[in-house]
Parts: sequence; C-alpha cells; structure tokens
Amino acid sequence: MLKELQGKTAVLTGAGSGFGLECARIGARGGMNLVLVDVQADALAAAKQECEAMGARVLAKQVNVADAAAMEALAAEVKATFGAPHFVFNNAGVGSGGLIWENTVAEWDWVLGVNVWGVVHGVRLFTPMMLEAAKADPSYRGHIVNTASMAGLLTPPNMGIYNVSKHAVVSLTETLFNDLRLVSDQVSASVLCPYFVATNIHKSERNQPDTVAAQAKTQSQLIGEAMTEKAVTSGKVTAADVARFVFEGMAENRFYIYSHPHALGNAQSRFDAIVAGDNPPDPFAKRPDVGEQLKAALRAV
Repeated sequence: MLKELQGKTAVLTGAGSGFGLECARIGARGGMNLVLVDVQADALAAAKQECEAMGARVLAKQVNVADAAAMEALAAEVKATFGAPHFVFNNAGVGSGGLIWENTVAEWDWVLGVNVWGVVHGVRLFTPMMLEAAKADPSYRGHIVNTASMAGLLTPPNMGIYNVSKHAVVSLTETLFNDLRLVSDQVSASVLCPYFVATNIHKSERNQPDTVAAQAKTQSQLIGEAMTEKAVTSGKVTAADVARFVFEGMAENRFYIYSHPHALGNAQSRFDAIVAGDNPPDPFAKRPDVGEQLKAALRAV
C-alpha cells in the first residue's frame, strides 16, 4: 500500500488537465517528485510551473503516449532521473463517439492509440522497473492506476469506440492486478472508472491528429458530443474529488475506484443479463427521456 508520499516519485500521463493535473497537485503537496506527461505543450508548461512553485521536483515531457519509441525514451529518462517510480498513473485519454459503424480507421487508430496503447506502454515499461525496485528494497511500495471509465463496465450507445477502448483498460488492469499478485506483495494496481466529471475529455478534438481533424463529423457524432458535453459540464463531482479518490484507493489497496458508485446499478443489470444469457438491457431504463431524445435525434437524421 502506497501511503507515504514524501520523496516518492509519480509518473502521470495526461497531467496537463483533469484528473492528471489534480493528482499532480496532491503529489506536489505531499512532497513527491513528479514526472508530468502530456501532448499539449501549453497545458504541460503551466502544470510544471504550478507544481514547481509548490516545491516539487518536476520532469515535464511532451509525449504522445501512443508512440512506443517516445514512451521508451520517457521511461529511460525517468529511471535515470528519479529511479523507479512509486506511483504510475496511466491517465491520458481522448473521447470520440457516434454510431460505431461510422467511425473511420483514423478515429479507431487515434482513440485506441491513446486510450489503450498509452496504458499498455505505461504498464510494459514501468512495471518491470517497479518490480526490480521491490526485489532490491523490502520497504519499496509501488502502485499503478489506469484510467478507464464507467464506459468500461457499460455499453452505452452512440459512443462505441470509446466503450471499446475503456473495456480494454478494465480487462488489462484486472489482469495486471492478478499477475502482480503472483509475483510480488509490494506492487499493486487499481482501475479508475469515473462517470461524468467536469474535465476536458469532451474537448478531445483539440489534440486530434490531422488525419482525424480533417474529417467531417457525422450527425451521430455531433449529437453525441452535445449530449456528452451537457452531461460532463453539469456533473457535481469534480476532478479534484476524483484525484482524492485515487490517492485514497491506493492507500487502501482498493482495486476499483469509482466517482459515482450509484451508477453501478446499470453495471449490475448488464452483468445479470450476461449471466442469464439475456439480451443487453436498456441502458436508459432509469432515464427513458434521455433514450427517447437520442433515438428521436438519430432517426431524424
């Protein structure tokens, strides 16, 4: 269990905003060394300046987490600068929606590249480093937190590409947790499954590659973006709240970290249907007005 932060090292992707930035702030206040990673240069520079002003030692790197070579270079620099990290937060993520057959290859490459490959690279590069540190030092404790989503436990319509990426992160992290238990009692893992929280995830187009940005959006994507923005911006749970949940979850060695536990009712309905062999349940059973609104909008296209 990672409880003591002073002098420990944290690697955080997507550190320029949202959950990543809020976790960096907690780490800085706790006396951690910080490795801040983001693809957006201006947000990264602002995060670095803020955390340094709080007294933290900061290594800030502009990296596309989907790029294997760039992530390998990052891991080497982290080890050379701070040694093995104690907290790795594979958090960088992007959002994209629309009817699942309308997503282009470029969109699949982008979303899976950041949301899945970004986590894969973080796990494959930092886990061996952490296990090596654990073998060398019985007092070492390390924890990996991967950001998924409630969309990794549910299958809401009109956002399939995002669902697929986040289901992959949940599966990857559950497997990581079980694999780690086989080899070490000093390194563990958690998966973060936030629901609708006010972050910049609904503004992911700001960092789209040219191959995606050049494409005209479909009507289903425009409808999905409008509904997501409304849900995200009206949320009462803040990114700072979620960051606190992350550190509490690590300290308690809790695997599943939720922002909105009440949303698990929909997950229970889904798993009940899976066990019973029933068709997928209505994702809008508790909010039929939202379902009818989406259906009407899509059928009017």
